[in-house]
Amino acid sequence: MHRYTAKIDWRREGDDFGRGRYSRAHHWCFDGGIRVAASASPRVVPLPFSSEQAIDPEEALVAAAASCHMLSFLHVASKRGFVVASYADDAEGVMEKDTRGRYAITRIELRPRILFAGSLKPDAAELAALHHAAHEECYIANSIRAEVVVEAPR
Repeated sequence: MHRYTAKIDWRREGDDFGRGRYSRAHHWCFDGGIRVAASASPRVVPLPFSSEQAIDPEEALVAAAASCHMLSFLHVASKRGFVVASYADDAEGVMEKDTRGRYAITRIELRPRILFAGSLKPDAAELAALHHAAHEECYIANSIRAEVVVEAPR
């Protein structure tokens, strides 16, 4: 078993808390000393009570799913003899009401663009198999209810 931690730090700064007029800006602190500016999404909490410059939880969930898939993909590709030269993804999450009538990220679309080096390059079927294996190994995809879909370029 492994444990992962994150510290959340928010402080009220004189705004009208009782009327919902307060900043949602806060920080995420991780081991190793990394401190990240975070906020509610401006799509959920209007400016100036959120921060466009900060990461919001919805973006973080999409980034975590995309990052986990990439790391799993690199591992699987390496084990199967493929050399990945670069991997880029323009991931997107969809928030809407789920079957329970609650707002949720219901779908995460991954759009990886992968360049392979060397003479061994996967064909379309092998690439799909690599993505399938990576998806099966991805801790984040295994941890959330949202459908995580990989849309590889054609």
